Amino acid sequence: MLHRERSAINWIDVLWLVFLGGLALLPPRSEIHKQLIILAIVVLQLLEGWLINRLPKRGPAYCVAIKILLATLLLDHTGDLGINSNYWPIYFLPVVSAAIYFGPIATLIWTTLASLAYISLLIPALQEFEEYELTSEGKTLLTIRVLFFFIAAILVNRFAMENRRQVERLQILSGKLEETNRQLRRAEAEARRAERLAALGQLSAGLAHEIRNPLGVIKGSAEMLSEKVKDSQPLVAELAGYISSEVNRLNALVMRFLDFARPSRLELRPEHISEIVDRALETAATSFPNAKVKVERQYAQDLPEIQADRQLCEQVFVNLITNAFQAMEGQDGTLRLLIAPEVSNGEPGVCVTVEDSGAGVRPELREQIFNPFFTSKKEGVGLGLSIVAKIVDDHRGSIRLDSDTTRGARFRAFFPLGTPS
Repeated sequence: MLHRERSAINWIDVLWLVFLGGLALLPPRSEIHKQLIILAIVVLQLLEGWLINRLPKRGPAYCVAIKILLATLLLDHTGDLGINSNYWPIYFLPVVSAAIYFGPIATLIWTTLASLAYISLLIPALQEFEEYELTSEGKTLLTIRVLFFFIAAILVNRFAMENRRQVERLQILSGKLEETNRQLRRAEAEARRAERLAALGQLSAGLAHEIRNPLGVIKGSAEMLSEKVKDSQPLVAELAGYISSEVNRLNALVMRFLDFARPSRLELRPEHISEIVDRALETAATSFPNAKVKVERQYAQDLPEIQADRQLCEQVFVNLITNAFQAMEGQDGTLRLLIAPEVSNGEPGVCVTVEDSGAGVRPELREQIFNPFFTSKKEGVGLGLSIVAKIVDDHRGSIRLDSDTTRGARFRAFFPLGTPS
Protein backbone atom coordinates (compact mmCIF):
# COMPACT_ATOMS: atom_id res chain seq x y z
CA MET A 1 0.00 0.00 0.00
CA LEU A 2 2.78 2.39 0.97
CA HIS A 3 4.80 1.42 -2.11
CA ARG A 4 1.88 2.23 -4.40
CA GLU A 5 1.29 5.60 -2.75
CA ARG A 6 4.93 6.60 -3.15
CA SER A 7 4.85 5.49 -6.77
CA ALA A 8 1.79 7.68 -7.46
CA ILE A 9 3.45 10.70 -5.88
CA ASN A 10 6.57 10.22 -8.01
CA TRP A 11 4.49 10.06 -11.21
CA ILE A 12 2.78 13.32 -10.28
CA ASP A 13 6.16 14.93 -9.70
CA VAL A 14 7.30 13.72 -13.10
CA LEU A 15 4.19 15.18 -14.73
CA TRP A 16 4.83 18.54 -13.05
CA LEU A 17 8.35 18.55 -14.41
CA VAL A 18 7.14 17.66 -17.91
CA PHE A 19 4.39 20.29 -18.11
CA LEU A 20 6.38 23.09 -16.49
CA GLY A 21 9.38 22.09 -18.59
CA GLY A 22 7.15 22.59 -21.62
CA LEU A 23 6.54 26.16 -20.49
CA ALA A 24 10.29 26.69 -20.23
CA LEU A 25 10.71 25.62 -23.88
CA LEU A 26 8.16 28.13 -25.13
CA PRO A 27 9.08 31.68 -26.12
CA PRO A 28 10.68 33.72 -24.81
CA ARG A 29 13.29 30.96 -24.23
CA SER A 30 16.20 33.40 -23.78
CA GLU A 31 14.55 35.28 -20.93
CA ILE A 32 16.59 34.12 -17.92
CA HIS A 33 14.14 35.59 -15.41
CA LYS A 34 11.34 33.53 -16.92
CA GLN A 35 13.35 30.31 -16.62
CA LEU A 36 14.28 31.08 -13.00
CA ILE A 37 10.66 31.79 -12.10
CA ILE A 38 9.48 28.53 -13.69
CA LEU A 39 12.26 26.71 -11.81
CA ALA A 40 11.04 28.31 -8.56
CA ILE A 41 7.48 27.12 -9.33
CA VAL A 42 8.80 23.58 -9.93
CA VAL A 43 10.71 23.60 -6.64
CA LEU A 44 7.69 24.95 -4.77
CA GLN A 45 5.43 22.25 -6.18
CA LEU A 46 7.92 19.52 -5.23
CA LEU A 47 8.34 20.89 -1.67
CA GLU A 48 4.70 21.88 -1.13
CA GLY A 49 3.73 18.66 0.65
CA TRP A 50 6.77 18.84 2.93
CA LEU A 51 6.05 22.49 3.81
CA ILE A 52 2.41 21.79 4.65
CA ASN A 53 3.38 18.80 6.82
CA ARG A 54 5.84 20.98 8.72
CA LEU A 55 3.42 23.92 9.00
CA PRO A 56 -0.10 22.46 8.82
CA LYS A 57 -1.80 25.73 9.82
CA ARG A 58 0.24 28.36 7.95
CA GLY A 59 1.81 26.21 5.23
CA PRO A 60 -1.16 26.32 2.77
CA ALA A 61 -1.37 30.12 3.04
CA TYR A 62 2.38 30.46 2.43
CA CYS A 63 2.18 28.23 -0.65
CA VAL A 64 -0.75 30.10 -2.21
CA ALA A 65 0.82 33.52 -1.49
CA ILE A 66 4.16 32.48 -3.03
CA LYS A 67 2.37 31.10 -6.12
CA ILE A 68 0.53 34.41 -6.61
CA LEU A 69 3.85 36.26 -6.36
CA LEU A 70 5.61 33.92 -8.80
CA ALA A 71 2.69 34.09 -11.24
CA THR A 72 2.83 37.90 -11.20
CA LEU A 73 6.60 37.90 -11.76
CA LEU A 74 6.25 35.40 -14.61
CA LEU A 75 3.76 37.58 -16.46
CA ASP A 76 5.93 40.63 -15.89
CA HIS A 77 8.89 38.89 -17.63
CA THR A 78 7.10 37.21 -20.54
CA GLY A 79 5.92 40.15 -22.59
CA ASP A 80 6.33 43.83 -23.25
CA LEU A 81 3.25 44.32 -21.12
CA GLY A 82 2.59 41.85 -18.32
CA ILE A 83 -1.16 42.29 -18.66
CA ASN A 84 -0.94 41.05 -22.26
CA SER A 85 1.26 38.01 -21.49
CA ASN A 86 0.06 34.70 -22.88
CA TYR A 87 1.11 33.08 -19.60
CA TRP A 88 -1.85 34.58 -17.70
CA PRO A 89 -3.41 31.07 -17.04
CA ILE A 90 -0.56 30.51 -14.54
CA TYR A 91 -2.86 32.27 -12.04
CA PHE A 92 -5.02 29.16 -12.07
CA LEU A 93 -2.23 27.50 -10.09
CA PRO A 94 -2.72 29.56 -6.86
CA VAL A 95 -6.48 29.72 -7.43
CA VAL A 96 -6.87 25.92 -7.64
CA SER A 97 -4.44 25.40 -4.73
CA ALA A 98 -6.52 27.75 -2.55
CA ALA A 99 -9.70 25.92 -3.57
CA ILE A 100 -8.16 22.62 -2.46
CA TYR A 101 -6.73 23.81 0.85
CA PHE A 102 -9.38 26.21 2.15
CA GLY A 103 -13.13 26.59 2.62
CA PRO A 104 -15.44 28.58 0.33
CA ILE A 105 -14.92 32.00 2.01
CA ALA A 106 -11.12 31.70 2.15
CA THR A 107 -11.10 30.43 -1.45
CA LEU A 108 -12.99 33.53 -2.61
CA ILE A 109 -10.57 35.76 -0.68
CA TRP A 110 -7.48 34.11 -2.21
CA THR A 111 -9.06 34.19 -5.68
CA THR A 112 -9.75 37.89 -5.22
CA LEU A 113 -6.11 38.47 -4.23
CA ALA A 114 -4.92 36.54 -7.30
CA SER A 115 -7.28 38.56 -9.52
CA LEU A 116 -6.06 41.84 -8.01
CA ALA A 117 -2.47 40.76 -8.57
CA TYR A 118 -3.28 40.09 -12.23
CA ILE A 119 -5.18 43.38 -12.66
CA SER A 120 -2.33 45.25 -10.94
CA LEU A 121 -0.25 44.62 -14.06
CA LEU A 122 -2.38 47.32 -15.70
CA ILE A 123 -0.80 49.98 -13.53
CA PRO A 124 2.70 49.98 -15.10
CA ALA A 125 1.14 49.67 -18.58
CA LEU A 126 -1.00 52.76 -18.05
CA GLN A 127 1.82 54.73 -16.40
CA GLU A 128 4.75 53.90 -18.69
CA PHE A 129 3.04 53.65 -22.07
CA GLU A 130 1.01 56.70 -22.95
CA GLU A 131 -0.22 55.07 -26.15
CA TYR A 132 -1.63 52.10 -24.19
CA GLU A 133 -5.38 52.27 -23.93
CA LEU A 134 -7.71 49.85 -22.24
CA THR A 135 -10.45 49.43 -24.80
CA SER A 136 -13.90 48.08 -24.12
CA GLU A 137 -12.88 44.84 -25.81
CA GLY A 138 -9.85 44.66 -23.49
CA LYS A 139 -12.01 45.30 -20.46
CA THR A 140 -14.35 42.51 -21.57
CA LEU A 141 -11.46 40.10 -22.07
CA LEU A 142 -9.95 40.99 -18.69
CA THR A 143 -13.33 40.54 -16.98
CA ILE A 144 -13.83 37.14 -18.64
CA ARG A 145 -10.42 35.94 -17.45
CA VAL A 146 -11.09 37.08 -13.87
CA LEU A 147 -14.54 35.45 -13.88
CA PHE A 148 -12.98 32.21 -15.06
CA PHE A 149 -10.62 32.40 -12.07
CA PHE A 150 -13.65 32.48 -9.76
CA ILE A 151 -15.54 29.81 -11.70
CA ALA A 152 -12.56 27.44 -11.51
CA ALA A 153 -12.09 28.22 -7.81
CA ILE A 154 -15.71 27.51 -6.89
CA LEU A 155 -15.87 24.36 -9.01
CA VAL A 156 -12.67 22.87 -7.56
CA ASN A 157 -13.59 23.96 -4.02
CA ARG A 158 -16.95 22.23 -4.34
CA PHE A 159 -15.30 18.91 -5.14
CA ALA A 160 -12.64 19.46 -2.46
CA MET A 161 -15.26 20.20 0.21
CA GLU A 162 -17.28 17.16 -0.79
CA ASN A 163 -14.13 15.05 -0.57
CA ARG A 164 -13.43 16.42 2.92
CA ARG A 165 -16.98 15.61 4.00
CA GLN A 166 -16.57 12.08 2.69
CA VAL A 167 -13.30 11.72 4.59
CA GLU A 168 -14.97 13.00 7.78
CA ARG A 169 -17.85 10.56 7.31
CA LEU A 170 -15.38 7.71 6.85
CA GLN A 171 -13.45 8.77 9.95
CA ILE A 172 -16.66 8.89 12.00
CA LEU A 173 -17.72 5.52 10.60
CA SER A 174 -14.28 4.10 11.37
CA GLY A 175 -14.52 5.40 14.95
CA LYS A 176 -17.96 3.86 15.37
CA LEU A 177 -16.74 0.58 13.91
CA GLU A 178 -13.77 0.54 16.26
CA GLU A 179 -16.04 1.24 19.24
CA THR A 180 -18.41 -1.52 18.10
CA ASN A 181 -15.49 -3.93 17.86
CA ARG A 182 -14.39 -3.01 21.37
CA GLN A 183 -17.90 -3.57 22.68
CA LEU A 184 -18.08 -6.88 20.82
CA ARG A 185 -14.78 -8.06 22.30
CA ARG A 186 -15.98 -6.94 25.73
CA ALA A 187 -19.29 -8.80 25.26
CA GLU A 188 -17.45 -11.93 24.15
CA ALA A 189 -15.20 -11.76 27.21
CA GLU A 190 -18.22 -11.27 29.48
CA ALA A 191 -20.00 -14.21 27.80
CA ARG A 192 -17.00 -16.48 28.34
CA ARG A 193 -16.77 -15.32 31.94
CA ALA A 194 -20.49 -15.98 32.44
CA GLU A 195 -20.06 -19.52 31.10
CA ARG A 196 -17.19 -20.16 33.47
CA LEU A 197 -19.17 -18.69 36.35
CA ALA A 198 -22.16 -20.89 35.60
CA ALA A 199 -20.08 -24.07 35.43
CA LEU A 200 -18.05 -23.26 38.52
CA GLY A 201 -21.16 -22.11 40.33
CA GLN A 202 -22.83 -25.49 39.84
CA LEU A 203 -19.68 -27.26 40.97
CA SER A 204 -19.33 -24.98 44.00
CA ALA A 205 -22.95 -25.50 45.02
CA GLY A 206 -22.60 -29.28 44.92
CA LEU A 207 -19.33 -29.27 46.86
CA ALA A 208 -20.63 -26.76 49.40
CA HIS A 209 -23.71 -28.84 50.21
CA GLU A 210 -21.60 -31.99 50.54
CA ILE A 211 -19.12 -30.23 52.82
CA ARG A 212 -21.66 -28.56 55.11
CA ASN A 213 -23.12 -31.83 56.43
CA PRO A 214 -19.82 -33.28 57.75
CA LEU A 215 -18.85 -29.85 59.04
CA GLY A 216 -22.00 -29.77 61.12
CA VAL A 217 -21.19 -33.20 62.58
CA ILE A 218 -17.60 -32.13 63.36
CA LYS A 219 -18.72 -28.89 64.97
CA GLY A 220 -21.38 -30.58 67.09
CA SER A 221 -18.96 -33.32 68.20
CA ALA A 222 -16.26 -30.79 69.09
CA GLU A 223 -18.69 -28.71 71.16
CA MET A 224 -19.96 -31.82 73.01
CA LEU A 225 -16.39 -32.98 73.67
CA SER A 226 -15.37 -29.56 74.92
CA GLU A 227 -18.36 -29.45 77.25
CA LYS A 228 -17.63 -32.90 78.77
CA VAL A 229 -13.90 -32.51 79.39
CA LYS A 230 -13.65 -28.81 80.14
CA ASP A 231 -13.14 -29.50 83.87
CA SER A 232 -11.16 -32.75 83.83
CA GLN A 233 -9.01 -32.23 80.74
CA PRO A 234 -8.65 -28.53 79.94
CA LEU A 235 -6.08 -29.15 77.17
CA VAL A 236 -8.50 -31.39 75.30
CA ALA A 237 -11.25 -28.81 75.77
CA GLU A 238 -8.97 -26.12 74.34
CA LEU A 239 -8.17 -28.26 71.29
CA ALA A 240 -11.84 -28.98 70.82
CA GLY A 241 -12.44 -25.23 70.91
CA TYR A 242 -9.86 -24.82 68.11
CA ILE A 243 -11.71 -27.41 66.08
CA SER A 244 -15.00 -25.59 66.59
CA SER A 245 -13.54 -22.17 65.60
CA GLU A 246 -11.88 -23.59 62.47
CA VAL A 247 -15.16 -25.29 61.54
CA ASN A 248 -16.82 -21.89 61.84
CA ARG A 249 -14.21 -20.44 59.49
CA LEU A 250 -14.74 -23.26 57.00
CA ASN A 251 -18.48 -22.81 57.28
CA ALA A 252 -18.10 -19.10 56.45
CA LEU A 253 -16.05 -20.10 53.42
CA VAL A 254 -18.74 -22.55 52.35
CA MET A 255 -21.32 -19.80 52.70
CA ARG A 256 -19.26 -17.70 50.30
CA PHE A 257 -19.27 -20.60 47.86
CA LEU A 258 -23.03 -20.75 48.15
CA ASP A 259 -23.38 -16.99 47.72
CA PHE A 260 -21.39 -17.32 44.52
CA ALA A 261 -23.32 -20.36 43.28
CA ARG A 262 -26.95 -19.59 44.08
CA PRO A 263 -29.01 -17.26 41.87
CA SER A 264 -29.38 -13.80 43.36
CA ARG A 265 -32.84 -12.86 44.53
CA LEU A 266 -32.87 -9.14 44.03
CA GLU A 267 -35.04 -6.96 46.21
CA LEU A 268 -35.25 -4.01 43.89
CA ARG A 269 -36.16 -0.51 45.01
CA PRO A 270 -35.42 2.97 43.69
CA GLU A 271 -32.08 3.87 45.26
CA HIS A 272 -29.64 6.76 45.21
CA ILE A 273 -26.35 5.12 44.31
CA SER A 274 -24.35 7.87 46.06
CA GLU A 275 -25.89 6.91 49.43
CA ILE A 276 -24.98 3.26 48.88
CA VAL A 277 -21.38 4.17 48.00
CA ASP A 278 -21.02 6.43 51.05
CA ARG A 279 -22.36 3.69 53.31
CA ALA A 280 -19.96 1.16 51.77
CA LEU A 281 -17.06 3.57 52.32
CA GLU A 282 -17.91 3.90 56.02
CA THR A 283 -18.15 0.13 56.38
CA ALA A 284 -14.86 -0.56 54.59
CA ALA A 285 -12.96 2.24 56.36
CA THR A 286 -13.66 0.77 59.80
CA SER A 287 -11.36 -2.15 58.94
CA PHE A 288 -8.48 0.26 58.24
CA PRO A 289 -8.43 2.75 61.15
CA ASN A 290 -4.76 3.65 60.60
CA ALA A 291 -4.92 4.01 56.84
CA LYS A 292 -3.20 7.10 55.40
CA VAL A 293 -5.67 7.40 52.56
CA LYS A 294 -7.19 10.62 51.26
CA VAL A 295 -10.71 10.13 49.92
CA GLU A 296 -11.87 12.29 47.00
CA ARG A 297 -15.54 12.27 46.03
CA GLN A 298 -16.77 13.59 42.70
CA TYR A 299 -20.52 13.03 42.43
CA ALA A 300 -22.53 14.56 39.60
CA GLN A 301 -25.49 16.73 40.53
CA ASP A 302 -29.08 15.50 40.19
CA LEU A 303 -28.16 11.85 39.72
CA PRO A 304 -31.14 9.70 38.73
CA GLU A 305 -32.32 6.85 40.94
CA ILE A 306 -31.62 3.28 39.85
CA GLN A 307 -33.51 0.08 40.51
CA ALA A 308 -31.13 -1.82 42.81
CA ASP A 309 -30.83 -4.23 45.69
CA ARG A 310 -29.30 -1.97 48.34
CA GLN A 311 -27.64 -4.74 50.36
CA LEU A 312 -26.07 -6.47 47.37
CA CYS A 313 -24.90 -3.21 45.79
CA GLU A 314 -23.36 -2.19 49.11
CA GLN A 315 -21.52 -5.52 49.10
CA VAL A 316 -20.14 -4.65 45.65
CA PHE A 317 -18.67 -1.34 46.76
CA VAL A 318 -17.45 -2.62 50.13
CA ASN A 319 -15.43 -5.21 48.23
CA LEU A 320 -14.03 -2.71 45.71
CA ILE A 321 -13.19 -0.09 48.35
CA THR A 322 -11.64 -2.72 50.64
CA ASN A 323 -9.43 -3.88 47.78
CA ALA A 324 -8.41 -0.26 47.20
CA PHE A 325 -7.46 0.22 50.87
CA GLN A 326 -5.47 -3.02 50.83
CA ALA A 327 -3.63 -1.93 47.67
CA MET A 328 -2.53 1.31 49.43
CA GLU A 329 -1.82 -0.25 52.83
CA GLY A 330 1.30 1.10 54.52
CA GLN A 331 1.61 4.15 52.27
CA ASP A 332 0.04 7.53 51.62
CA GLY A 333 -2.60 7.10 48.97
CA THR A 334 -5.66 8.58 47.32
CA LEU A 335 -9.02 6.90 46.87
CA ARG A 336 -11.20 8.55 44.24
CA LEU A 337 -14.92 7.85 44.04
CA LEU A 338 -16.69 9.21 40.97
CA ILE A 339 -20.39 8.90 40.11
CA ALA A 340 -21.79 10.26 36.86
CA PRO A 341 -24.60 9.53 34.39
CA GLU A 342 -23.53 7.38 31.46
CA VAL A 343 -24.95 5.62 28.43
CA SER A 344 -23.75 2.07 27.76
CA ASN A 345 -24.81 0.21 24.62
CA GLY A 346 -27.54 2.77 24.10
CA GLU A 347 -28.99 2.33 27.62
CA PRO A 348 -28.87 5.20 30.13
CA GLY A 349 -27.61 4.55 33.62
CA VAL A 350 -25.11 5.55 36.28
CA CYS A 351 -21.41 4.71 36.35
CA VAL A 352 -19.49 4.43 39.63
CA THR A 353 -15.69 4.64 39.44
CA VAL A 354 -13.46 3.40 42.26
CA GLU A 355 -9.84 4.39 41.69
CA ASP A 356 -6.82 3.96 43.95
CA SER A 357 -3.17 5.02 43.75
CA GLY A 358 -1.71 1.66 44.71
CA ALA A 359 0.52 -0.68 42.73
CA GLY A 360 -2.24 -1.52 40.24
CA VAL A 361 -2.88 -4.79 38.42
CA ARG A 362 -0.26 -6.27 36.13
CA PRO A 363 -1.36 -6.33 32.46
CA GLU A 364 -1.14 -10.11 32.21
CA LEU A 365 -3.59 -10.47 35.14
CA ARG A 366 -6.24 -7.97 34.00
CA GLU A 367 -8.27 -10.57 32.09
CA GLN A 368 -8.33 -12.98 35.03
CA ILE A 369 -9.26 -10.88 38.04
CA PHE A 370 -12.99 -11.55 37.70
CA ASN A 371 -12.47 -15.31 37.35
CA PRO A 372 -13.51 -17.42 40.33
CA PHE A 373 -10.73 -18.64 42.63
CA PHE A 374 -8.17 -16.28 41.12
CA THR A 375 -6.33 -14.08 43.62
CA SER A 376 -2.98 -12.35 43.88
CA LYS A 377 -3.25 -12.05 47.67
CA LYS A 378 -1.58 -14.34 50.17
CA GLU A 379 -4.91 -14.86 51.89
CA GLY A 380 -8.33 -15.39 50.37
CA VAL A 381 -9.87 -17.77 47.87
CA GLY A 382 -10.43 -15.37 44.95
CA LEU A 383 -14.21 -15.13 45.08
CA GLY A 384 -14.59 -11.45 46.02
CA LEU A 385 -14.49 -9.91 42.56
CA SER A 386 -16.30 -12.90 41.08
CA ILE A 387 -19.23 -12.26 43.41
CA VAL A 388 -19.02 -8.53 42.63
CA ALA A 389 -19.22 -9.25 38.90
CA LYS A 390 -22.12 -11.64 39.45
CA ILE A 391 -24.12 -9.07 41.43
CA VAL A 392 -23.50 -6.38 38.80
CA ASP A 393 -24.47 -8.83 36.04
CA ASP A 394 -27.69 -9.67 37.90
CA HIS A 395 -28.52 -5.95 37.80
CA ARG A 396 -27.97 -6.05 34.00
CA GLY A 397 -24.96 -3.85 34.51
CA SER A 398 -21.30 -4.22 33.66
CA ILE A 399 -18.00 -3.89 35.49
CA ARG A 400 -14.54 -3.52 34.04
CA LEU A 401 -11.00 -2.67 34.98
CA ASP A 402 -9.61 0.20 32.92
CA SER A 403 -6.34 -0.49 31.14
CA ASP A 404 -5.27 3.12 30.54
CA THR A 405 -4.12 3.86 34.09
CA THR A 406 -0.42 4.56 34.61
CA ARG A 407 -0.65 3.78 38.33
CA GLY A 408 -3.21 2.17 40.56
CA ALA A 409 -6.42 0.41 39.59
CA ARG A 410 -9.62 1.94 38.28
CA PHE A 411 -12.84 -0.09 38.39
CA ARG A 412 -15.98 1.13 36.61
CA ALA A 413 -19.35 -0.34 37.56
CA PHE A 414 -22.31 0.60 35.37
CA PHE A 415 -25.91 0.19 36.53
CA PRO A 416 -28.79 0.80 34.10
CA LEU A 417 -31.81 2.84 35.11
CA GLY A 418 -34.27 0.19 33.97
CA THR A 419 -35.53 -2.70 36.06
CA PRO A 420 -33.46 -5.90 35.65
CA SER A 421 -35.45 -8.83 34.33
